[in-house]
Amino acid sequence: MLDPFLTFINQHKLDLKKQPCLLTVSGGVDSVVMLHLFQKAGFPAGIAHCNFRLRGDESEGDEQFVKELAKTYDLPFFSKRFDVKSFVKKKGISTQMAARELRYQWFEQLRAARNYAYIATAHHANDSLETVLLNLTRGTGLSGLYGISGMNNYLLRPLILATKEQILAYAQANGLHWREDQSNDSDDYKRNLIRHKVVPVLKRLNPSLEATFIHSADKLQSADQLLRELLDEWSARAVIKKNDQIRIHIALLLAESQAAYRLWHLLDQFGFSYRQSVQIIASLPGIPGRQFLSDSHILLIDREELIVQKKLEVLESSTLAIHVPDGELQLGGFTLRFSQKDRNLLPRSSYDRHTVILNSQKLEFPLTVRKWQTGDVFQPFGMNGRKKKLSDFFTDLKMDLFTKQSTFILVNGNQEIIWVIGLRLDERYRVNPDTTGFLEVKWTVSE
Repeated sequence: MLDPFLTFINQHKLDLKKQPCLLTVSGGVDSVVMLHLFQKAGFPAGIAHCNFRLRGDESEGDEQFVKELAKTYDLPFFSKRFDVKSFVKKKGISTQMAARELRYQWFEQLRAARNYAYIATAHHANDSLETVLLNLTRGTGLSGLYGISGMNNYLLRPLILATKEQILAYAQANGLHWREDQSNDSDDYKRNLIRHKVVPVLKRLNPSLEATFIHSADKLQSADQLLRELLDEWSARAVIKKNDQIRIHIALLLAESQAAYRLWHLLDQFGFSYRQSVQIIASLPGIPGRQFLSDSHILLIDREELIVQKKLEVLESSTLAIHVPDGELQLGGFTLRFSQKDRNLLPRSSYDRHTVILNSQKLEFPLTVRKWQTGDVFQPFGMNGRKKKLSDFFTDLKMDLFTKQSTFILVNGNQEIIWVIGLRLDERYRVNPDTTGFLEVKWTVSE
């Protein structure tokens, strides 16, 4: 048992004598063995225990047992009681998920507050195997096939290379005492069902199942890392990050093998499923404009690119008014600043993408800012007064749907469009040699 424990520490190049750990101890055999190994190796540590109050007197007995252990080993002891049932009701999640979320939040708060280098849990090879089998029943990618990682930022699992059989043998050989959780005997939980019914069948086929799994998991994790590196190298060529969007070049995507998997590699971080990636690839020969949604993002199939961005916020009001020629207006992700100017202080150019100088003699307050609408017409600067529909103007610019949806216009009190914000000034509101009043409007996009 000591060998897999020390092997883990050496593999991860950990100096645990100088980097104290917060040990999460439930009172079960796994965590009791982990605690004994830390003590035997002379590694400084503290003990954290969660009381979820789900098993009545048993939960109270577990807490008292771990408290006595801490006293025996002369280690700092921390405990916390949780109202799991209320948290389940609030979040709408399972009891197991609620307990997991609550305990890891507390562990991290405690680690940071008490200056522990790591949090150590007693997960072992059998836990990892059961996780893989659960993942297979739910559906998984390659990362779900190598189970629980041994180290993840501040989280250590120093028994991950040990089997349950090794842990029990070590506990018995060293005369250790532990608490039994009766809920582990019930097949009402999916993990217990796999532990009691599925794993024994697999062990009849391969008595060295855990050892075989450890080697296979290591190879799968290495293969996944190599695949990610290759896909990241391809992504650097095929993907452009622009403002809050990512744009995926369709031709470069389709030119390579396994296009759906490549796409999923890019979209998984935004909550899109592999099934959606397959559907997106199948939709590419169709007419541009189709959209796909995840919980947080939206993907648009444009002419030459797939464009991904966060879902747009719904504005509280479709129209916002500007009543005075000096001031500031904040709307969604941008700010408009209005200020009157003297002729002598005007910039050399009266127009750029972010700033326009308006002929204030023609303005009728209140001005308004709103989303553009179908049927809107203006007289684009540089077209000698010719009118153009905004929809045609956007088509000429080959503007994608997302950009259209996020485009606002500044409108005069007489309902004429003054400025398609960030794109084009209306000819009627440009300054000329006869202009005597000037209003500067600056458009700033939030970071």
